[in-house]
Amino acid sequence: MAGRAFVVLAIAPLVAGQSCHALDVIHAHCQVSVTAQTSCKAVQDEMVSRVASISTGAWHDPHNNGIYSLESQTDAQLEFKRVTGNKMFTDKLKFDFEDVDGTCKIHGCSQSQIPSVADFSTNYCNLRMLYCGEDEGCEPVQYSFSVKEDSVEPSWGAGKDPSACLKTAKTATTIAV
Repeated sequence: MAGRAFVVLAIAPLVAGQSCHALDVIHAHCQVSVTAQTSCKAVQDEMVSRVASISTGAWHDPHNNGIYSLESQTDAQLEFKRVTGNKMFTDKLKFDFEDVDGTCKIHGCSQSQIPSVADFSTNYCNLRMLYCGEDEGCEPVQYSFSVKEDSVEPSWGAGKDPSACLKTAKTATTIAV
């Protein structure tokens, strides 16, 4: 038809094993590149410790009490799932790690699993809450290290506000998973 343009949008939520670059425009997402001043093993151990400590109450997600679970782990990659505290929404996360000159280069992505545009920095916070240190107001479980966010790339409509990540105070109750 003359004069009409059609746009086809891919609907492909992030699944285990999928590249962080296979993102689409109708699922809010965020990608980060971060340099941690420690080894990748320490970063991975801290991330896994935070997630494992949710069930005991030793750590909580200060971005609305989300509940993370470890989906897969290799020497160079971690994949997580995060369900919001109200159990209404699920996001998938993937981190790739590379040791470089005594630092750890982290490449991460988080993607909403339902069609969405605005995410109020949720996908960014999903990632940040697993690597941020005490100097950024976070509570480590095992290791605290300094990080520098080299790039933060949210999708159109998604946010990247670090202050949105520290919204919910830790409560004395244990979160059941």
